[in-house]
Amino acid sequence: MYGQGQVPVIILKEGTERTKGRDAQKNNIMAASIVADTIKSTLGPRGMDKMMVDSLGDILISNDGATLLDEIDVQHPAAKMIVQVAKAQDDETGDGTTSSVVLAGELLKRGGELIDKKIHASLIVEGYKKAASKAHEIINELAKKLEPFQEDDKLLHQIAETSLHSKAVHGAKEKVAKIAVDSVKRVADEENGDYTVDLDNIKILQKIGKNLSESELIEGVIVDKEVVHPGMPKSAKNAKIMLLNYNIEVQKGEWDREIRINDPLEMKSFLDNEEQILKDMVDQIVALGVNVLVCQKGIDDMAQYFMAKENVMAIRRVKKSDMEKLSRATGAKIVTNLKDAKDDDLGDAGLVEEVKLGDDEHVFIKECKNPKAVSIILYGATKYVTDEAERALHDALCVVRNVVEDKTYLAGGGAIYTELSYRIDEFADEFKDKRQLAVKAFSEALLTIPITLAENAGIDPLDVINELRAAHAEGKVHTGLNLFKEGAIVDMLEAGIIEPLRVVSQAIKSASEVAIMILRIDDVIIAKSERGMPGGMPGGMPGGMPGGMPGGMPPGMM
Repeated sequence: MYGQGQVPVIILKEGTERTKGRDAQKNNIMAASIVADTIKSTLGPRGMDKMMVDSLGDILISNDGATLLDEIDVQHPAAKMIVQVAKAQDDETGDGTTSSVVLAGELLKRGGELIDKKIHASLIVEGYKKAASKAHEIINELAKKLEPFQEDDKLLHQIAETSLHSKAVHGAKEKVAKIAVDSVKRVADEENGDYTVDLDNIKILQKIGKNLSESELIEGVIVDKEVVHPGMPKSAKNAKIMLLNYNIEVQKGEWDREIRINDPLEMKSFLDNEEQILKDMVDQIVALGVNVLVCQKGIDDMAQYFMAKENVMAIRRVKKSDMEKLSRATGAKIVTNLKDAKDDDLGDAGLVEEVKLGDDEHVFIKECKNPKAVSIILYGATKYVTDEAERALHDALCVVRNVVEDKTYLAGGGAIYTELSYRIDEFADEFKDKRQLAVKAFSEALLTIPITLAENAGIDPLDVINELRAAHAEGKVHTGLNLFKEGAIVDMLEAGIIEPLRVVSQAIKSASEVAIMILRIDDVIIAKSERGMPGGMPGGMPGGMPGGMPGGMPPGMM
């Protein structure tokens, strides 16, 4: 900048780049839209997969929006905001990540078109806010209620299967859906008729070598440890289990000490005393009727020998998280001082056994009476299969949890987005100024979900959308796309294609909020990078760095 007399006034550091006004808005919208378009083809049951290769050559194959965007090395600040949409969606609901990003990208495109028509961004933002608020009202109005565990599990299975339709595990979706529903039912806590589900109480273990359909639910906990002594039993029925967070070793002092022994008999007496201390500890455990000991800390070799003589099965160095799961599964309390242990602190399990899975030994604590923590073994032919299966199972667990906690669900297959588009288009007529155009743009953006579903299935989206809009105009609010019947326009509730209210609500909320945030930006200032290069080229992406692509990222990265 120049002051009076054309004297330069330094405001920003040398090398800083600044983009203002319409250029800044265009660049931000373009960057965010590119991210959305990148994963658009993964949406729906007929969506495609993406292969990501990192700089070390590790391969990721997935169609999960949050996973893909987490792997992409995005540099543009507006694009990073879109990535955060997927992360927020994944954290809150566990599913619908691709939908939220695609919707955010479409809202920005529509907003950009309005800005090109000389409509001020503030009016667009206000219209979007009104439309989003109306959308949430309509969603709550259309939501169906259910009472989990008081009705049959059919709806929960349908919700889990709907989530799995778009995943690589769709061939075994019935099996995976059943595991997801049964797991959530086991770990759900009830209070005054309301349920809470902590998915941390479900442990997932991947094993290579069998078919995915052979995956199983263990009503208990699998600990990736082995029995500490070869002389101990490898299995125990009707187990009495102690969970101990205490060293079964002779306690060492906190300071260095010196013991002077003048007689060999004194040495023997000293060693015998240590041995007696360990034996007394083991006797205390045995006296309580314990036949399975799970220790978070160490177990001395001599103590192991004494336990083996008493037929006590023991494992040590167990992770804190596994100890907490075992407590919920068996009903045992974690004992921190052996002297204070009581009968009430012990837990029960029908069977505890050491099992070899692949090349590793594991201890199964199963057949628990009322386990509030469970384990799932996922089998697959390769690591890529089991990784994708775990991501799919996580999504299924999340959607079942959402419905169990909220007791609400909606029609899937693009039905809810089509109905929202139809209603919000009518709502736009209530505005008599330019905000009406913004509300209509929001309405049109919602149709990108059914349009994308149709495109990814190889169906002409124009024909489909016309049929869908006609059906919703006749009051058929649950009509959507059943892509397994060649794009048949059917009632989604009757077809069993349903999704949680929380997923749709959060997708619209996060997509509209990030679109509003980006549309309000009219000035981008990018500081000089540490390496002495400008922080951005036109569009805000870093200049060419090693890797051979504009944007300075390795090939295949964004």
